[in-house]
Amino acid sequence: MIKRSLGEKIFDVFNIFIMILVIFITIYPFYYVICASLSDTSLLLTHRGLLLKPLSSTIGAYRLTFSYPLVRSGYKNILFVLIFGLPINLVLTLFCAYVMSVKKMLYRKFIITFILFTMYFSGGLIPNFLNIRSLGLYNSLWALILPGAISVYNSIIVKTAIEGIPDSLMEAAYIDGANDIIILFKVITPLIIPTLAVITLYYGVGHWNSWFNAVIYLKDNAKLPIQAVMRAILIENERLLNTNVVREDGTMDDYAETIKYALIVVGTLPILALYPFLQKYFVKGVMIGAIKG
Repeated sequence: MIKRSLGEKIFDVFNIFIMILVIFITIYPFYYVICASLSDTSLLLTHRGLLLKPLSSTIGAYRLTFSYPLVRSGYKNILFVLIFGLPINLVLTLFCAYVMSVKKMLYRKFIITFILFTMYFSGGLIPNFLNIRSLGLYNSLWALILPGAISVYNSIIVKTAIEGIPDSLMEAAYIDGANDIIILFKVITPLIIPTLAVITLYYGVGHWNSWFNAVIYLKDNAKLPIQAVMRAILIENERLLNTNVVREDGTMDDYAETIKYALIVVGTLPILALYPFLQKYFVKGVMIGAIKG
């Protein structure tokens, strides 16, 4: 064994201390929100310092949150957007990335420039609204899926991953009689699964956190996704935030403060639960193409 010097041991101790501090700083806000959502509002408002456990544990804020009918419909709507939107996102992104990755394509530079132009410039809010209304998508969940069905940034990531595949594989497939569709889905797609997993996470988080388009394009509250419902509860529905709920001991409790934290947990926990299943692909996927040579 190599004998370690005193300086190396001190460095390791200092490094471990810094890492533990970073972990605490990262995790504590989530822990605080969970504890606050389970706390008594009056005790929470008077509490100072670190919150290490719920103050007089109660699930009243969660009962009030899930008693709101739009919360249940919000989950149903966002699941619809994810189930139908993610496959459309992935297929269109694959097509766009494959087209940009073909080196011998006619007018390749012009086509790539034209695609990149849409990444920096758009028609604006009013033209987009008029376009969606003229297409018959207004007040439809498809208005949250089709207009933003493809991201140029995500297409560039997939394009970089495709360019990392040896050309000999695609040339061999051409010789065997495969067309571009077969090459894309049977040769290329299985080789870029890590990148596609990352792109799926990007699109999924984007759909889950989106509320602005729902507010603009949906007039029926029953069609709002969960994030738009949360916004309505926190900002527009003051009556709900100030509702007094009778507890089991017969006293009155104001949930206006703790319901905010309960909504944060309800709105973020499902998407956080998805990340561990994609974690093993995440670093590998985003690093594809980062190193050349």
